[in-house]
Amino acid sequence: MKKIEYYQKKLYKGGLLQKEELLELSEEPLEQLCRAADEIRRHFCGTAFDLCAVISAKGGRCTEDCAFCPQSGISKAIDKVPEFPLLGAEELVSDVSEKDKKGIMAYGIVASGRVISGNETEQLAKSLTRLRKTTNIRLCASLGLLDRQKLERLRDAGLQMVHNNLESSEKHFRAICTTHTYEEKKNVIRAAKEAGLSVCSGGLFGIGESMEDRIELALNERDLGVDSVPVNMFDPVPGTPLERSPLLGVDDMRRIVALFRFALPDTFIRLAAGREYLEDQGRSCFLSGANAAISGDFLTTMGISIETDRNMLREIGYDI
Repeated sequence: MKKIEYYQKKLYKGGLLQKEELLELSEEPLEQLCRAADEIRRHFCGTAFDLCAVISAKGGRCTEDCAFCPQSGISKAIDKVPEFPLLGAEELVSDVSEKDKKGIMAYGIVASGRVISGNETEQLAKSLTRLRKTTNIRLCASLGLLDRQKLERLRDAGLQMVHNNLESSEKHFRAICTTHTYEEKKNVIRAAKEAGLSVCSGGLFGIGESMEDRIELALNERDLGVDSVPVNMFDPVPGTPLERSPLLGVDDMRRIVALFRFALPDTFIRLAAGREYLEDQGRSCFLSGANAAISGDFLTTMGISIETDRNMLREIGYDI
């Protein structure tokens, strides 16, 4: 407990924790660690909560070989995933209007594939212009390995945030994906920041990574200055190379969230995919340092309703 208090005070004094310190914390008792992480969250972030929703705006087989993804070119589950072209403005406007009425604060437009094409960029830019006139919701997009030119085009059309997960440590990422590199993903984040966009970038947990991999991911996100860090629990889809991976439990996710709060004291830690499998739907994680979430359905799986989330978050003291 003394070690937890020592590192907690270090953060309050303006310090940052390094890899070895976070590894030490990872072995501390769970309840004390989570309680301290929640105190850190309140100290740096108050009771603010950021609730977002996503839409699968383009679906189907991807050229990349990410071992965890059912839309990957090597996945045997791809036939069960709907394939469709980039959604048009009318469909996006209709969906964002519905989410707006339900109290969502940010809207993520997600497209499968390595990167959207030039024509798709122009189509989406026109849709973003329409969306910007329709809603004040923060507009975010996950569109692959975008270059600076495409980022600036979308920014000028109304995009405010870019999503690009690093997924894990650089070493472990090489074990689960070979068709693009960690540095390419980092370059998207750097280019987005240079273009004046906010960045949402996190990871996937339960894909065979070690505690060291998890901590290295947190530190990489901190070094890049990202604004939001999604914490996704892996859902092992049959037909993917990682289909036999065991599901993580509530205590695993609480420890991950708490350590990320210690590593990123003033950043939104966003509970994302997979929390529908937790018996408490993530409630205990929201008391362990997490202060953001993706609500509603996900890209290829069902989620938790926005109304259910809002009620739960109010009950535990968040302003939402």
